[in-house]
Amino acid sequence: MKKIHLVGLSVLTGLLLSAAWPARGFVPLIFVAFVPLFFVQQAIGDNPVKKGRSSMFWLAFLGFFIWNSLTTWWIWNSTAVGAIAALGLNSLFMATVFWLFHITRIKLYDNRKGWMILVFYWMAWEFFHLGWDLSWPWLNLGNVFASTHTWIQWYEFTGVPGGTLWILISNIMVFHIIRLLNEWSVNTKRIGMMVSALILIWFVPVIASKMIYNRVVEVGEIAEIIVVQPNFDPYSEQYELPPSEIIARNLELAMSVNQRKADFIVSPESAIQENIWNDKQEESPSIQQLKGFINQFPDLAVIIGASTFSMVPAGMEEHHAARKFSGYDAYYFAYNTALYIDSSAGIQSYNKSKLTPGVEMMPSWSILKPLKKYAIDLGGTIGTLKVDDERRVFNHQSGKYNIAPIICYESVYGEFVTRFVKNGANLIFVITNDGWWGNTPGHRQHFLFSVLRAIETRRSVARSANTGISAFIDQRGDVYQATPYWEPAVIRQSLTTNEKITFYVAYGDYLSRIAIFASAIFFLYGFVRAWLMRGKSAA
Repeated sequence: MKKIHLVGLSVLTGLLLSAAWPARGFVPLIFVAFVPLFFVQQAIGDNPVKKGRSSMFWLAFLGFFIWNSLTTWWIWNSTAVGAIAALGLNSLFMATVFWLFHITRIKLYDNRKGWMILVFYWMAWEFFHLGWDLSWPWLNLGNVFASTHTWIQWYEFTGVPGGTLWILISNIMVFHIIRLLNEWSVNTKRIGMMVSALILIWFVPVIASKMIYNRVVEVGEIAEIIVVQPNFDPYSEQYELPPSEIIARNLELAMSVNQRKADFIVSPESAIQENIWNDKQEESPSIQQLKGFINQFPDLAVIIGASTFSMVPAGMEEHHAARKFSGYDAYYFAYNTALYIDSSAGIQSYNKSKLTPGVEMMPSWSILKPLKKYAIDLGGTIGTLKVDDERRVFNHQSGKYNIAPIICYESVYGEFVTRFVKNGANLIFVITNDGWWGNTPGHRQHFLFSVLRAIETRRSVARSANTGISAFIDQRGDVYQATPYWEPAVIRQSLTTNEKITFYVAYGDYLSRIAIFASAIFFLYGFVRAWLMRGKSAA
């Protein structure tokens, strides 16, 4: 196969992956998107001259860079440096995984079989990408079905890794069928069997999902929830207007639909623009303003985002999140916080624990510490934030409602959200600010992650965005009252609690852990076999 053909096939994979991606992609393309790149791998792996060279890596990088660029280009609207880093590094990581599969397949099977190695490697990589300092799992394959939620109701058993498995196996089957059709002596019986198997692989999960969807019945306590979308420009007025004015707009919007008693008002991330010290919360004018409002409605609770701070205890000055005061020798921690304020004396709080790389967190590795000064400024508190060590749940004074406060980027992480549910959450509130990227696919894609979390946990979701998409999502993933972008809005809805634990909540990303175990076996076996073959050649 000529080089131009290999390049064209790699480009085609990138285009197909992009065309399948939500929020407005044609999702079925995902089942064939990897097939052109598979033909590239087969051609290079079968070539005795090229198979050990780096050409496979660079061709894979080309395809994945196109995919990353066409689906997450909107990062550029907030930061050019962040966009270059995200697009380049994510493409690099994906290409490395595919190249390792390529090498392992050659070493173990001389490129004649071993396609399941890719399934294991890719799923292991996606799991790893959820947990390290450069985490950017936006394009984990199973996320693609967020816009077709009636296809993947079985995510309550598998989570997003089940979707990744479905996609990769489908692509491998399509690749083998096309190869058989191109052979001189076509085995029609074998092709028929494979086509039948492929049809089952495609349609059985969808049919099962439709059945599950129709059987989900919501039984629990009813919560009356008001969600506010104040729509402040995140680049200017949100950080320039007086904090009291920002809170007043949130409360005025909420009051416009508070004709009957509500249980909750949900306001977005960073809606309190006053810097609040944790040991002096009661002295905060913003909190006093909210407390004064709540005194009129004793059963009401407000969940709202804020920037909070605390002094660094002695001996922790070297902590990677510690910040030094300018002017004197002392250190402090900064947090992105969700506050729960009601008529009781105390204030419940949770600090964001899945931080946005390059904005709220710089890698903690010592070799990269000098990069902390390049943290991307999106307004508000920048640089590495301090996180909570546990997934705190907000408890309503009635005892009926236990809230998982998910802050912005945290909604991307399936197993992470399940830990709130394990701690007793029977509702999920997502607070975010999606105005950084403009009216692009970014805020729509981010919104759809909340649909996945609703299905995985079978918890209803109330989502408040400063601007973006605010909405309610029920336990089946159905969306209600989605708000337009860049418009002030307030919506009100009854949501049902759920106390039951899904299989996925109980066991998390078990499919990914199985893949990690299998990947380790294949990788070590390939390494040992290559070492033995080298020794034999030397002898």
